[in-house]
Amino acid sequence: MRVFLASIPLENTRVVVIGSGEAALAKLRLFVGSPAEVVWFAPEGLPEAASLPLSGPQARQQMPDAADLSGSRLVFIAVEDEAEAARLAEIARGAGAQVNVVDRPALGDFQTPAFIDRDQIVVAIATGGTAPILARDLRSKIEAILPAALGPLARLAGELRDTVKTTVPDFLARRRFWERAFRGTAADLVAVGKPAEARREMLRLLNVAAPEAGVVHIVGAGPGDPELLTLKALRVLQDADVIIHDRLVPEAVLARARRDARRLYVGKTRGDHSVPQDQIEALMIEEARAGQRVVRLKGGDPFVFGRGGEELEAMRRAGVPVFVVPGVTAALACAASAGIPLTHRDHAQSVTFVTAQEKPGGIAPDWARLAGPNQTLAIYMGAGRAAETAASLIAAGRSQATPVAIVENGSRPDERVITGTLDDLGGLVARANLTGPALLFVGECAAFSAAQLDVRAEVAA
Repeated sequence: MRVFLASIPLENTRVVVIGSGEAALAKLRLFVGSPAEVVWFAPEGLPEAASLPLSGPQARQQMPDAADLSGSRLVFIAVEDEAEAARLAEIARGAGAQVNVVDRPALGDFQTPAFIDRDQIVVAIATGGTAPILARDLRSKIEAILPAALGPLARLAGELRDTVKTTVPDFLARRRFWERAFRGTAADLVAVGKPAEARREMLRLLNVAAPEAGVVHIVGAGPGDPELLTLKALRVLQDADVIIHDRLVPEAVLARARRDARRLYVGKTRGDHSVPQDQIEALMIEEARAGQRVVRLKGGDPFVFGRGGEELEAMRRAGVPVFVVPGVTAALACAASAGIPLTHRDHAQSVTFVTAQEKPGGIAPDWARLAGPNQTLAIYMGAGRAAETAASLIAAGRSQATPVAIVENGSRPDERVITGTLDDLGGLVARANLTGPALLFVGECAAFSAAQLDVRAEVAA
């Protein structure tokens, strides 16, 4: 985080704007309708009447001195002369104010973010002063989806806050109450301008408020790019009390979760299960029975080599409500990111997802079927057995010259794509010194990754 956005109450706050141009008027408009005491100095004369805010302070056509700035909390300086702006900033700072100098961030203490104003609810978007137009564009997109009734809804919640806290002392139950209030009929009544009815609905909910039963969501986190999370996965993460995650879930995805959710790491690597599977399932059951909303967050899709099926069965046996949120599985994401079509009219009429790590004592892969022509193999957990896998496929009839691709950290900023042929698959893995999760692709379509890399090189040149 490069900038920190703090909310400053405007009641009993003195705000000073210095300047006569459009930049000064833009700062004035921010505070129209606010409870702040706004003082405006226009030393260069008044702008055209048509440009003035519909309501606001009368301009003082003078340059302020130290006495004029005394007691100010925020001072906005929008004057052309840089030396004069710097002088005013020092005076304001000496008076104890925080200073914003328009278009000269180095002279000020803070930059003005792009605001979405919903009265009690204010959303701010900041870029540290580096890209104000980008912040403005983001504000427009967010503003379009935020209802105008957010402010009145928050105001009503503020009026009932103490009553709710007294009536429902349990923190978890209290949070459940507010979630029902903000997402149900009460919010709808506020939206149609019926605050009295909304208040009655909230009080009705309060009378029946009680801790809810816990629930488990088994959620696919996708391949690592947080923008590949599904909307449902994002919503469930935002509502989670506890997040039980594995090692394939990067911090960029966890950052999309509710900040105060507990995070429990149960990562596994080959031959090193930090928490055995049965203990993970017991932990999920324990947290759900304690009334928590549990998210079991798994890389890729939980039902594709993710043991999600085992966890689903365990929750059902324990009588715990459980839901599954699918994710973008790694084979799809890694192939797409590397430019590998999994099927192709000329080269592959089928695709097979297979793991190179069969269960100890389990059935070995059917290499004769996997070595068949006109198909793409997407091999999960295959780096450690790459040489053995290649030898088995070649022995079953697959050509040594079959194209292969290794995609490490697919869809992430540090993605790597290594290409070659099947007879050298073990060597490719050994020379690559892989440190991140990797998928192996075998088949004629794997050659497309090399072609894509050539195109990228030509474009860069």
